[in-house]
Amino acid sequence: MPERIFIGVAWPYANGPLHMGHIAGCYLAADIFARYHRMKGNEVLMVSGSDAHGTPITIRADQEGVEPSVILDRYHAQFLDTWQRLGITFDLFTTTHTENHQRVVQDIFKRLQEQDYIYADTMLLAHCAGCSRFLPDRYVEGTCPRCGNDRARGDQCDNCGHTLDPIELVEPRCSICNETPDFRDSEHFFLRLSAFEQSLLNWIGDKEFWRPNVANSTRGFLQGGLKDRAISRDLTWGVPLPMEGYEGKRIYVWFEAVIGYLSAAVEWAERSGNPDAWEDFWKDAETKAYYFIGKDNIPFHSIIWPAMIMAYGGLNLPYDVPANEFLSLENRKFSTSQNWALWVPDYLDRYDPDPLRYMLSINMPETGDTDFSWNEFVRRNNDELVATYGNLVNRVLRFTYRNFDGQVPVAPAPPEDAEVALLDSARQAMADVDNSLYHTRFRAGISRAFALAQESNRYLDSRAPWQSIKTDRADAARSLGTAIQVLNCLKVILSPYLPFTSQKLHEFLGFDGDVSSEPWDFDALVAGIKPGAPLRNPSALYTKLDAAVAEQEAEQLGVPA
Repeated sequence: MPERIFIGVAWPYANGPLHMGHIAGCYLAADIFARYHRMKGNEVLMVSGSDAHGTPITIRADQEGVEPSVILDRYHAQFLDTWQRLGITFDLFTTTHTENHQRVVQDIFKRLQEQDYIYADTMLLAHCAGCSRFLPDRYVEGTCPRCGNDRARGDQCDNCGHTLDPIELVEPRCSICNETPDFRDSEHFFLRLSAFEQSLLNWIGDKEFWRPNVANSTRGFLQGGLKDRAISRDLTWGVPLPMEGYEGKRIYVWFEAVIGYLSAAVEWAERSGNPDAWEDFWKDAETKAYYFIGKDNIPFHSIIWPAMIMAYGGLNLPYDVPANEFLSLENRKFSTSQNWALWVPDYLDRYDPDPLRYMLSINMPETGDTDFSWNEFVRRNNDELVATYGNLVNRVLRFTYRNFDGQVPVAPAPPEDAEVALLDSARQAMADVDNSLYHTRFRAGISRAFALAQESNRYLDSRAPWQSIKTDRADAARSLGTAIQVLNCLKVILSPYLPFTSQKLHEFLGFDGDVSSEPWDFDALVAGIKPGAPLRNPSALYTKLDAAVAEQEAEQLGVPA
């Protein structure tokens, strides 16, 4: 039976371009997962959007002397361009600055307030005399009381991942003028998060399939006890409170941004012409909801958002939260403030998308932090994409096209043990990759696919059709035909990872249409290779990179190659 899969992906702040740490953190994994499930015939809805109301946007706007909407529009357009060029296939990538999102957020706010899960109280907020204003949490920096990181923000410490309030910071300072703020009472609204501590503990009790980093982080957070959290701030940019008398306040971004998963589904349904279609993904208990995020966002998606859903009632809780760890750059943490990053638009201006997708898939930080280096990128491109997979495609299809009149060989000789063994291995590889992708193990999946490519190269070396064709054309036809059947399987199992080159291979094999419409079915793919069917003259799938590329890129970063 087909499954219904909802995929929510973290909402990037629209205050700057995307870097490779973002892609490795969640966007590539989500796209691989969505592509796989679509090919399996499952119903998929993948949504996200630009986080329009986070303080990083207002900080950027203040720096440039423009309205926040100008910053939002600029980077939202750039995000859409990046997704298209990198092959990230959202069903909808919207923003939190829409009337639809405001309506959904205010509905949830009012429902929770009616049920006494939201209440008013006063709280101490940072006020900067130098700036003559209350400071949003991200405008306050200081030392984390838990790990000692002296660059912690007022909402979260990126070093240890703990959520914070500005008053908890040691030696707080205003990030704008560097003065020490004082803390003053201000009336705000609070989410009664403490009411859901036991319900959340019960809920995660059966989540043994969650990744250890997510399960351990969530349990540790819960065992430390839940405190009620403020969900409004003294701001003029954001979703207004749905009541009179609070015109100078807005709903806090951490509360309203996660609601974007629901509001995006509602917007998608309206755009599709079936306004109720979102309910299948949010109210049908058989739907599985996955949230792809980075590890710094785990508590918001495994604790706070589930608590909000429980409070609202009638909506699906997350099924899985496959959060990745961090990707570093040349053994140093990505830092946009220090311009230590590899910006995805810059990469795409110079290189093809699939080599990056491959590098970040085979090196995905699923269970621990990993590193990106230009030396490793060039090595993997040349040794694995070009010399292993690309060489397999090239040697099979070029030789066949030249020697068999541009057609799939007709093999009168029956398969021998070597052919049977390779096809059995291909069948098993397809099953293994299927299992890995279903369970969000992306590194294992692509490693298994490339192991099949390596085995196919060894098969060709042993059968040597370029030799046998001189004395036994039927033998050469048999080995090449078998290799082409394996390539037809590889184009499918690698399509979620390498969609652009899988499409090229699909066309080299003589097929029209989109490779994503091909069945995830070994027998059908093998049978799809018809003896005598026309092939297309192939070209190289990948481009070999000169070693100087690593030196040049590393030099631009200021590190030794």
